[in-house]
Amino acid sequence: MEYDVITIGAATRDVFLKSKNFKPQAIGAGKVLSFPLGSKNEVDEIFLSTGGGATNAAVTFARQGLKTACVVRVGDDATGKDILNDLKKEGISGSFAQKDKRPETGYSTLITATDGSRVILVKRGVSADIKFSDINLSKLRAKWFYISSLAGNLTLLSNLLNYAKKNNIYVAFNPGSKELKAGLSKLKPLLKKVHVLILNQDEAAELLKIPFEKETEIFQALDEMISDIVVMTKGPKGVSVSDGKDIYCAGIPKSPIVERTGAGDAFGSGFVSALLHGNDISYAIQTGTANSTSVIQYYSAKTGILKKGKWGKYPKVKVSKDVCY
Repeated sequence: MEYDVITIGAATRDVFLKSKNFKPQAIGAGKVLSFPLGSKNEVDEIFLSTGGGATNAAVTFARQGLKTACVVRVGDDATGKDILNDLKKEGISGSFAQKDKRPETGYSTLITATDGSRVILVKRGVSADIKFSDINLSKLRAKWFYISSLAGNLTLLSNLLNYAKKNNIYVAFNPGSKELKAGLSKLKPLLKKVHVLILNQDEAAELLKIPFEKETEIFQALDEMISDIVVMTKGPKGVSVSDGKDIYCAGIPKSPIVERTGAGDAFGSGFVSALLHGNDISYAIQTGTANSTSVIQYYSAKTGILKKGKWGKYPKVKVSKDVCY
């Protein structure tokens, strides 16, 4: 079977904790959420879900009617079974899921502040141990790979990219913090095999050592490395996308914010799903924006993911286009 897209990366149990007492405090240019040692803090709401970049993206693709599979690693525990059951319910193939004998499926606790920001406590567990040798390569056939964080495993990333190139598979890559910390010298030869790179403005600036406000310089540098499209999200300021010839820019619509977890996954997978359906960059920005706008109105990274044909319920954002440089 050939899939439209195979997602590869993390799978976790996510536990959301929210309280009216979780009030962020301004410290310098940022905010903190603090608790006195020994204190007992009341929680108003608890929400359990499955998460992780690979499973979140897979749900977007599946709900968009695309034939989807997911490469993740789960442990021998109830959480691992829940993740696989959730994939099955969404019509996502779990045939590539790796089952570790250790009862250590990835786990995240998300403490949500009153303004929707959050602190995340993560145990990556076996989610960080995906093994290329355990993937059934005879069945790994797809039009696209969507690769999210691989816990810094550049050998795995290199193997996946080489396999994709050999088999004419397009690759979208949304790196995590551990991949980015490897530095540009190690990532640059790998990024040349990526068709769509998705990262936020701070990540791009840190990777390239270019001030984040120098957007044109950032795109000039990234366009030299990526064969097709660079997507740079900018939080409340929207998104900029370069295809090497033009830069497309858009803001975000006003909407309620319950919890921001999964907004990046929702935008990236929504954007790529539009490309898979043959749409242009402007439309892809609209779909990614609608998907992320819906996700932040719910707890969990999956609840608000939109189904095919539902983009129109959200106000369209204006997409402007300028010739690069």
